[in-house]
Amino acid sequence: MATLTDTFGIQKALTQLGITEINNGTSTGTVSFADGEVISSFSPVDGQLIAKVKTSTPEDYQTVMAKAEEAFKTWRLVPAPKRGEIVRQMGEELRKYKEPLGQLVSYEMGKSLQEGLGEVQEMIDICDFAVGLSRQLYGLTMHSERPLHRMYEQWHPLGIVGIISAFNFPVAVWSWNSMLALICGDVCVWKPSSKAPLCAVACQNILKTVLENNNLPEGISSLVTGEACNELLNNDKRIPLVSFTGSTNVGRHVSKTVAERFGKTILELGGNNAIIVSENADISMVLVGAVFGAVGTAGQRCTTTRRLIIHESVYDKTVSVLKSAYAQLKIGNPLDSNNHVGPLIDKTAVQSFLNAIEKAQAEGGKVVTGGEVLEGEGYESGCYVTPCIVEAENHYEIVQHETFAPILYLMKYSTIEQAIELQNGVPQGLSSSIFTNSMREMELFLSQAGSDCGIANVNIGTSGAEIGGAFGGEKETGGGRESGSDAWRAYMRRQTNTINYGSQLPLAQGIRFDL
Repeated sequence: MATLTDTFGIQKALTQLGITEINNGTSTGTVSFADGEVISSFSPVDGQLIAKVKTSTPEDYQTVMAKAEEAFKTWRLVPAPKRGEIVRQMGEELRKYKEPLGQLVSYEMGKSLQEGLGEVQEMIDICDFAVGLSRQLYGLTMHSERPLHRMYEQWHPLGIVGIISAFNFPVAVWSWNSMLALICGDVCVWKPSSKAPLCAVACQNILKTVLENNNLPEGISSLVTGEACNELLNNDKRIPLVSFTGSTNVGRHVSKTVAERFGKTILELGGNNAIIVSENADISMVLVGAVFGAVGTAGQRCTTTRRLIIHESVYDKTVSVLKSAYAQLKIGNPLDSNNHVGPLIDKTAVQSFLNAIEKAQAEGGKVVTGGEVLEGEGYESGCYVTPCIVEAENHYEIVQHETFAPILYLMKYSTIEQAIELQNGVPQGLSSSIFTNSMREMELFLSQAGSDCGIANVNIGTSGAEIGGAFGGEKETGGGRESGSDAWRAYMRRQTNTINYGSQLPLAQGIRFDL
């Protein structure tokens, strides 16, 4: 492990999380990968090398899968409420390590410390949700048309769930999947982003303690590392469900690959989220929702606000207020609570940010503020930029695409119907919002003729979903749902049962078959 400047307690946090000599091979909670290639984890905060992680070889992968198969045979027979008790203990362990894990999330990924701690809180929340759900895996009872027959449906675990997560939420989205899958009786194999592997190692160390204390097989929660494992998971017939979070282009490949072997997918792909600002909106509320939505996590959320559709009568006022707010943003080390905006994940992301602004200008867009790369003391990593506002048109090619960076496109509308049409006029369909005090506009936005997104909010921004509701979107966002509500059904298989407790065998639909 590299020697780190410990101004914000990162060295101590790593030690608390069991991350010590990772550069020499690491125990992932399932198998020690000693012979693979190396992933070097650099912090976008200061450019320092945090540690190196050995990737899984094909042989490592097969070892992990064999242990997962064996673990499933044991785990599926544990009663669901007992599985819930194990998840409860996992939640308690996460509570113990919330501070150091939140620090690591912030330092390795670059989001603010408050967001890092909030992400760990999401993990704790989904554990609590899953505990209650473990006693509510309900099926239906149905009346049979045949006398002395009973019909019902029940739900069984699928088996091994493969989870491929993204760098921007290096721990929370994995937990949304894994904690629900675990109470459903599945076991999980996790392939984290190679841009934030240490967060995954830390989580496995935390869960490993719970499994060992309960004499449970280590294969219940497993980790594989390295991009080569993506294709191994996608093509593995032993994995009935793959949950993938990432870009639409990669998601399209995952969907095709898994479908070809008749596997199932949960896809959480790109977002191109808009806020409609009505002439009836409270501008002070718009300010908070739009600015946090656009610059939170440095614009690297799938639910980031990327378009602001503003009524022509309040357009100039809104732009003026936004420009003033952006001028007050403090950009710097995300572990410093005085700063609002941290770095992008790496220099490739910075270049994508610059390219998008250039393309918007080439199509006729006008930069209102921002769009620069920061240099000098405190910005040595080269990953800090000034969040950008661009006046644009919805039909611009670059506006139709998701750029994972803090760029907010502004556009005007004259009628609420036109605003909704603009909101829906992109290939993605994740999150959406309207700010208005008009009941008519609210209801129209939420109606069948309104937002076509999986998430539609009123008087709050596009980001900041709670775990109680199912999370996901439509169109090129993939259609997947994770976290709350009845999302648990995706991790189980439905079985319809009919029991004949009579002494004769009548056939359905009145069919006669006399012998």
